[in-house]
This record gives sequence, C-alpha cells and structure tokens, in this order.
Amino acid sequence: MNPPANFEDHFSAAAKTYAAFRPTYPAELYNYLAGVAPDRLLAWDCGTGNGQAAVALAVHFQRVVATDASHEQIEHAAAHDRVEYRVEPAEKVSLKSGSVSLVTVAVAVHWFDFEAFYAEVKRVLRPGGVLAVWTYHLPSVTPSVDPILYNYFADILSGYWPERIRYLDERYRTLPFPFNEISAPELSMVSGWNLNRLAGFLHSWSATRRYIDENGSHPVELIWKELETVWGPAELERTITWPLHMRIGLSDGAMHS
Repeated sequence: MNPPANFEDHFSAAAKTYAAFRPTYPAELYNYLAGVAPDRLLAWDCGTGNGQAAVALAVHFQRVVATDASHEQIEHAAAHDRVEYRVEPAEKVSLKSGSVSLVTVAVAVHWFDFEAFYAEVKRVLRPGGVLAVWTYHLPSVTPSVDPILYNYFADILSGYWPERIRYLDERYRTLPFPFNEISAPELSMVSGWNLNRLAGFLHSWSATRRYIDENGSHPVELIWKELETVWGPAELERTITWPLHMRIGLSDGAMHS
C-alpha cells in the first residue's frame, strides 16, 4: 500500500541515520503498557520508524504488527520473529476490527490525519484496549550545553520545521485526543553519549536535512565550536536525559481500575 498523497515524509531520506542516532525508550515504558493492556495477544505499533518500539513490545506480546507509510523506514527496521512489518498509512491498516489490545505511536502521531487515525484506532481496538502515544523534546545535558541545543532547535532551524512540530513544543498537551484518558507515568530516556553521537542525533532531525538541502551547508557547523568548548574532549560521555510526554486512552466504554 502506497503512502497517501499528503503523507508528511520528513524522514525517509535519512532513514539510516534516523535508526542509528535515536535514543532508546526505557523498558519501564513497555512494562507499564503491557500491564494496562487487557491482554498480551496483539499490539499495533503505528508509525514504527526503525522498529524500536515494536521490537520492545514483542518481549511482552505474542504478536506485534508494526506499520509505517515509509518504505525506507520499514527497510531499515529491526527484525524480530514476533514482529510483522507492513507498509501502510496510519489512517488505513489491514488489521481486523476489534483485534488489537494495545496501539502505540512513538513520536509520530502529530504527523497523522487525526480524525481518520483515531477512527481507525477505535475500529481495531478490542474492548478495554489501550492507545498510548508519546513524544520527547530537547534533551537535558548540562547547564552549559542545554542553551546551545535550544538555540539550534529554536533559532538556527527556525523556519525549517514542519508546522506540526508545535505539538512537540507543547509536549503533546494540546494534541487532540478523543479517548477516555488515564494519567501516564513519569518516565525518561537516559543515554550516555559522546559529542559525535550527539552530533549524529542533531543531524538526524528533519529540519537539519531541510536546512542542508536549501543552503548547501550543515547547520551543526554554526554551533560546533561552542559545543566543543563546553563539552570537553569529544570522546567524553555525558548523561543525556529526555523526559517522555505521554497521552494514554482507553477504547470507548472501557473502565480502568
């Protein structure tokens, strides 16, 4: 199935980079989601990208269907014997009605056609089924590094981000979410990265790619000397922390104890 004409494909061109430099979601996230799902038979990971969440869900679920509208993302997704990858748009998938216990969307729902996607979620969820969407924003490193990263995101790349990046800026608080909502746990991703790994992460951003395409130069160069100065030796590993911002909802009529 081909992506819809209006599919916001910001990531295919850098699919390899995207897979290599994304931080890892914590195991506690999947433990929690498996615990609130009505059973562990089938999970759907939508907008799966590199398959990180799908493979982690396979630890808990008998079967995971992972979809993405991008052929390139699916081609670079991690293989797992309990994960079935399908190239399908979020708004129309080949899952049976009432068959899914958990739907997850990791840092992707803000690109979707909300009305069509949520209708599809409600179609495929079984009674008591759960939808969980989450995102993250800028990481926290040190008081001297953080302002440089904010300047890169908000100033240097201003005008190169898609309009819907506002939902990340707002930490998904303003995201349309027509479900019976339950409170989400406070979780963070934590990694130990050196400076080159951080540079790879910044390079993987869609706005970075657009800046390069339009200007013929790399925007990271504009902050590199300052980053080097405050970071110290490039091989020095620093703790990088990204708080997760989650919305969790239940299928219509479901009650959560």
